[in-house]
Amino acid sequence: MKYRGALFSICAMLTLLAPAHARAAEPAETGLVRIENFEVVASPFGHVVLLKVQNKAIPIFVDAIVAQSIHGALSGEKFPRPLSHDLMRSILEGFEGKVSRVVVTLKGATYYADLTVLMRGTTKIFDSRSSDAIALAIHFNAPVLVSKELLDKAGQPLELKPGERRL
Repeated sequence: MKYRGALFSICAMLTLLAPAHARAAEPAETGLVRIENFEVVASPFGHVVLLKVQNKAIPIFVDAIVAQSIHGALSGEKFPRPLSHDLMRSILEGFEGKVSRVVVTLKGATYYADLTVLMRGTTKIFDSRSSDAIALAIHFNAPVLVSKELLDKAGQPLELKPGERRL
């Protein structure tokens, strides 16, 4: 029995240290859903990033600079000088690191994110603003995950019914 516990511990450690591409295809935890698409839109209330999956969109309000960074990462647009997320990407890549995944959560009315960074075989998870974590995930082509519960709670239908308006 003690060998079984040791084997489980070793497997758990190897999973944490596995390359990001090995975990990116399927979320490790059950109940997490991978965001399929992102869109940056302007609303009367500010810039919004739409996290799209399963015919739903989770709207997350972001500041103008983060919106510009995300839009640039999605469109391939290059800026004359690096924005903060471009700089962070360069720094991480300079130290052989990368963002391997982001998990977005909702606490009260505020979105949070766990930003997972893989660097030289070591995985670290950092607390982050959801907008910054999403921007970095897009820059690194890393998966963004949300719980099924969050999708059900905050996800808005993508298909509009007659008379409805999006945001």
